[in-house]
Amino acid sequence: MKYVIIAGEASGDLHASQLIKSLKELDDNAEIRFFGGDLMAKEAKRSPDLHYEEMNVMGFSEVLRKLPALWRNLRQAKRLLREFRPDALILVDYPGFNLKLAKFAHGLGIPVHYFISPKVWAWKEWRVKKIKKYVTRLYSILPFEVGFYKKHGYDVTYVGNPSVQEIAYSMKHIPPRKHFLERQGLQGEKPIIALLPGSRKGEIRNNLPLMIAAAKRFPEFQYVVGAAPAIPEKFYREVAQDPGLKVAFGCTHVLLKYSQAAVVTSGTATLETALIGTPQVVAYRANGIKLSYKIMEKLLKVKYVSLPNLIVNNNVVPELLVHLCTVDSIARELSPLLQPSPRRDWQIAGYRNMQRRLGNYVASEYVAELIYDSLAKPEEPAEKKRGGRGRRAEGADTREQPAEGTEEPKRRRKPRRRKPAANAANAANADGSAAQAQQPKEQPKQPKEPKEPKEPKEKQSQPKQSQPKDGQQRPKSANAPKSANAPKSPKSPKPEPKSEPKPKAEPAAKAEPKPKAESAAEPAPEAGSRPRRRRRRKPAQAQTPDQKSEQTEK
Repeated sequence: MKYVIIAGEASGDLHASQLIKSLKELDDNAEIRFFGGDLMAKEAKRSPDLHYEEMNVMGFSEVLRKLPALWRNLRQAKRLLREFRPDALILVDYPGFNLKLAKFAHGLGIPVHYFISPKVWAWKEWRVKKIKKYVTRLYSILPFEVGFYKKHGYDVTYVGNPSVQEIAYSMKHIPPRKHFLERQGLQGEKPIIALLPGSRKGEIRNNLPLMIAAAKRFPEFQYVVGAAPAIPEKFYREVAQDPGLKVAFGCTHVLLKYSQAAVVTSGTATLETALIGTPQVVAYRANGIKLSYKIMEKLLKVKYVSLPNLIVNNNVVPELLVHLCTVDSIARELSPLLQPSPRRDWQIAGYRNMQRRLGNYVASEYVAELIYDSLAKPEEPAEKKRGGRGRRAEGADTREQPAEGTEEPKRRRKPRRRKPAANAANAANADGSAAQAQQPKEQPKQPKEPKEPKEPKEKQSQPKQSQPKDGQQRPKSANAPKSANAPKSPKSPKPEPKSEPKPKAEPAAKAEPKPKAESAAEPAPEAGSRPRRRRRRKPAQAQTPDQKSEQTEK
């Protein structure tokens, strides 16, 4: 399968390289294109389409200066997606760039997997809407992010923190102290202060001179800069203006392990330093000084900035941000950490609590399995979907069967009672015996009128007398309901309506299963007026005056 992976900084290059390694173990035919660094290139065995050195920006002013280059990089990434058409786009942090690319990939129908969530819980919380809309699955490396996204109605998967396994692996393969000092040309008798000024040139330019000035206040220690792999040594020396500066490449974890304390720029390095167990001061100096700090105060929605403090939700390490980051403040916070002190013990205890919360998940392997399974199962979900469709088809068949069964209630809803009435009328005109067939239909009216149990006998007797006289004349069958009404109107045993129905216009009117739904007392007095109005089948107004006439006669 085809994968495109985007990492825009050094820490992303490290985490993505482990992810590439795990993906290749699962997928032998994996084709990988990427924006990243040298570590990713080593695992993918090809050069990056764009190195993250050209993507690295930090701060408001630097973003504005490099805005044309950032748009050019975004166009290049979009062109890569259109031409390469990967099965999955994997984004690693770097939200300003990656969320724009996620929107584009979503439009192309490419699944988007986000490894290492953007820090939307700290600021720019409105980005959650974009994540929910354009990101297929999000993999979190910080345990408190799960609850944050749950409040927004978005499910994320905590896969563990990749730094835990990376640091554990580095500590197992750490060289002896003596070999490390000899290889780096360091003095063995002096303890070390590690300086980690960041992985971006802007961060290094702003923070490294302050760190060096603070470290020089402790002459009994030697300071060493842990260099980012993508930044040349020449740049560090130009910024530091210190001819005796020691710069260590490719061994930051070993440097932190053998250091008494460290001054670290805010970022992933603070978490790595805590996992190694080295006391630290978090320092971050940005362009704009007080203006930037005021903007950050209004934008940030968290108490802390460094990852150790955020995970523990406590002030484990001191944070010196923007204009609070000075040479004096760094030296003041660093001093108690260079010797046994309660401040040092407090940090180490906080580190242990942080490690318990992070757990021991192998993040890169876990994410690789989740991504591969989601892509390798298009056939299985397709079968499941087909099975689901098959089940739906079966369900459709089962629904058709009750649909056939439900036709009967639909027929019941239709005026099917009128058809037997018409058939009875035709039978009455053809044979006088139809009146007998109608009588049992009139008899079920009797239970509806429990007050007149004796009347059905009269009904049966009267039509029997009328049938031999005129077999075709159905009005005498209409006299049966009159006998049913006779007790209600004993004063009017009207023989006259019995003689009047001789005209054959009445039988069509006295196909009276219609009034069966209404009342048994209505049909008898309407011998003269109903036939014309029942043809319209809605003589509600015509019945009421007849009922009034009956009441008056009574």
